[in-house]
Amino acid sequence: MHKVSFIGGGNMAAAIVGGLIASGTQPADIEVVEINADARANLSARFGVVTHTDLSQARLHPLIVLAVKPQTLPEVAAALAPRLAGQLVVSIAAGVRVADLARWLGGHERIVRAMPNTPALVQAGVAGLFAPPAVGQDARSQAEAVLRAVGGVAWVEDEPQLDAVTAVSGSGPAYVFYCIESLEAAAVAQGLAPATARQLALQTFFGAAKLALESGEEPVVLRQRVTSKGGTTERGIAALEAGALKRAIGQAVEAASRRSAELGDELGRLA
Repeated sequence: MHKVSFIGGGNMAAAIVGGLIASGTQPADIEVVEINADARANLSARFGVVTHTDLSQARLHPLIVLAVKPQTLPEVAAALAPRLAGQLVVSIAAGVRVADLARWLGGHERIVRAMPNTPALVQAGVAGLFAPPAVGQDARSQAEAVLRAVGGVAWVEDEPQLDAVTAVSGSGPAYVFYCIESLEAAAVAQGLAPATARQLALQTFFGAAKLALESGEEPVVLRQRVTSKGGTTERGIAALEAGALKRAIGQAVEAASRRSAELGDELGRLA
């Protein structure tokens, strides 16, 4: 792994820093620019990486990760642009399109856009990645290695597909938490103690996802295997279908994807 500079040291940046170090990157090969003193102190204490209060202090390594809030990116990019000398820039700023970032960076072309999700905080995330044609395979592999430090990666061919990635995996943890809440509440309504209800709901989601990942079988096959004819699961699935759960999930993803595209338009007008 090349040396890495992080611009922004919030939770997601800290998760990636931790993942890189766990994967073998030396703390001395990572620098983080972060204006918040508490966040800098946390990064130094946890990982031993070099921290700076201002971009002007940074060395700017061959790979730069932009991990600031999207609304602040035009200002950060304007300060970064004069100092770029061919580095690969990986942006994890949600919604900011490559063309807009390239414009803010004064025409810089070596940009990879990434959409990670919050399970990256426990190194169980998945990130969607997009790179324009100007970014070669070696640079793509470098960007992929950064995100693989905190989970899986999935490349998309066209940048608008990142709106769908945002709607599925970016927003997806919230859908899962919503379902966990619902299952937990249903368990309590059936008379189970709240602590037991939570344990059953959480472990059921975790175990089912782990089984689906490790078995390699289609989710529909796994579902059918649990659903015995005339049994309890069949009755429960029928209730879910009557409640149009599958359609509701589809509507949620469609709405979130549409909003992601709208945000891209709005952010593109910032500067």
